[in-house]
Amino acid sequence: MRAMPDPFVFDRSALRLRRDRAADALPRVAGLLGEVAERLTETLDAVRRPFARALDLGGRGVVAPRLRARGIEVIEAALSPRQAAAGGAPVVVADEEILPFAPSSFDLIVANLSLHWANDLPGALIQLRRSLRPDGLFLASLPIVGTLGGLRAALTEAEAELTGGASPRVAPFPDLRDCAGLLQRAGFAMPVAERDEVRLRYADPLALLRDLRDAGETNALRLRERRFAPRALFPMALSRLPAEDGRITATLRLALLTGWAPG
Repeated sequence: MRAMPDPFVFDRSALRLRRDRAADALPRVAGLLGEVAERLTETLDAVRRPFARALDLGGRGVVAPRLRARGIEVIEAALSPRQAAAGGAPVVVADEEILPFAPSSFDLIVANLSLHWANDLPGALIQLRRSLRPDGLFLASLPIVGTLGGLRAALTEAEAELTGGASPRVAPFPDLRDCAGLLQRAGFAMPVAERDEVRLRYADPLALLRDLRDAGETNALRLRERRFAPRALFPMALSRLPAEDGRITATLRLALLTGWAPG
């Protein structure tokens, strides 16, 4: 009998711990997180209807203020107790995979860079759709295939040279082609998945790793290597990233998702 793939790719307890530890560092990456949030919430400018009550799912302090500035009541939910209060809105500590909200609780849900660690993304999307009122709007941003591709390859090559093998250190991401299909499977009407890109440049290559740590985005794969990495691993890998004018470039490829709860 053929073995079924393990559906539990991510260690949610480790992710919660990383987000807790990163709570105090969020101001250092607020600019990056806020840039993605701004691109996502710009969609509201083209929607000719008011929203009264919104859920900010894992917004890390950059989504809730933008929604409140539009006169929208906001409830913020996050996996990390310490990060849940970052936006200053009423907060709920909640796992994105097991949402505690009743059906038709919100007429707007925004999930900014918060669903890519879900083991059951289709199931999470179904719960989010059920939490929307009829004709409610869902907005989300997700990293997709190609994000941090250079870092992934450099880490794999460097670790293979140092140890003769390599453990996974960068999370797998969905393909853009699949994102609209996931929304449709979850029951959203008029699903749209648009590609966007954020290019980051660093004079100090280690600053890339610090930003990932400060955002709570370090390795939470269940099959990650639990031992300390070889001391030479990260300097060797970072030295192999392409540089231009003395700066390395990291690319975040994103899917900006839009879907409506059926009326």
